[in-house]
Amino acid sequence: MEYVYAALILNESGEEINEDNVTDVLEAAGVDVEESRVKALVAALEDVDIEEAVETAAAAPAPAAGGSAGGDVEAADGDDDDDEGGEEEAAAEEEDDDEEEESSGEGLGELFG
Repeated sequence: MEYVYAALILNESGEEINEDNVTDVLEAAGVDVEESRVKALVAALEDVDIEEAVETAAAAPAPAAGGSAGGDVEAADGDDDDDEGGEEEAAAEEEDDDEEEESSGEGLGELFG
C-alpha cells in the first residue's frame, strides 16, 4: 500500500508521478524500495485519472466497513457463534471487492496484492 500512498501524495501535491518521485517519497518514509514495484506502479498509473478514481471510490457504498463494525460489536458482546458467519460474510465481500477492483482498477490490486 505504501506505493499507492506515495502516488496519491504526489498527485495531491501536484508533482509528476514518475519513478524518481515515487522512490523519493518512499525512501523519505523509510520504506525499503523495490524498483520493480515502482516501475509497475508508474506504468499502471500512466493513463489513469487519479482524481476521477478517488471520486469514484469515495462515491461507492462501503458495505465492508459496516460489516466489520457489526462483527466487532458482536465480538465485544462475547457472542462467538455469530463470528464465523461474520467472517464468511467478510470473505465474500472481499471477493466481491476484488472482482470490482479488477474490472474498474485495471488490475492495480494484482500489482500490490
